[in-house]
Amino acid sequence: MLLEGKSAIVSGGSQGIGAAVSVEFAREGANVCLLYRKHEEEARKIENEIREMGRKAIAVQCDISSFADAERVVKTALDEFGRIDILVNNAGMNWDGVSWKMSEEQWDRVIEVNLKGYFNFTRHVAPLFKDQKYGKIVNVTSINGLRGKFGQSNYSASKAGIIGYTKAVAKELGAFNVNVNAVAPGLIETSMLRESDSRDKIVDMAMGEIVLKRVGDPEDVANVIAFFASDKSRHVTGEVIKVDGGQYI
Repeated sequence: MLLEGKSAIVSGGSQGIGAAVSVEFAREGANVCLLYRKHEEEARKIENEIREMGRKAIAVQCDISSFADAERVVKTALDEFGRIDILVNNAGMNWDGVSWKMSEEQWDRVIEVNLKGYFNFTRHVAPLFKDQKYGKIVNVTSINGLRGKFGQSNYSASKAGIIGYTKAVAKELGAFNVNVNAVAPGLIETSMLRESDSRDKIVDMAMGEIVLKRVGDPEDVANVIAFFASDKSRHVTGEVIKVDGGQYI
């Protein structure tokens, strides 16, 4: 198993990509601290599923945009598992609007969650990884952080920021045997997409771009994240891999 004996923190771990990552990590031998903000029922389901695999699991509620919450979560995971080896920054949000109508609140909240949230957790695990001379950080960005998207200037800016942040932290922590990488999903079949009133329109538009002609599953992203979290990626850092079925091409 790729992650035997490792312990991980996964933000946004109650559903979608984060849930798939949490389950895949457990399948590969890891203990998992999965984070949620409001979907407690879903988080407890994933927590139980992981425990049934014989791994340790804790579901912890937090607001990733809170520096203090991030510190609390890292301490909780450390107390539970004894060490932390992997951080997956996955939780995020969107609050769309064209730039000439976007409110200050829309801009600030998306940046606070999507960008500052990643800093908060990285800041609290980095000293641990540095001291133990080992760690894997995987950040979930988006192809729209590479190319931009109409009506999502705040989201695109936050996801582009994550790419720059990934590369900078990779340079800072590389000397301590810490790998920092990112995945950039395209359209993925998450509950957010399924529950959207515009799902059919969104999928139809995306299909005009996706060369593999299918919407990705959360497991497609989780598989790449598991690679980055494992020692099979030991000589890869500062990279961004698109998981988009060719949507960006």
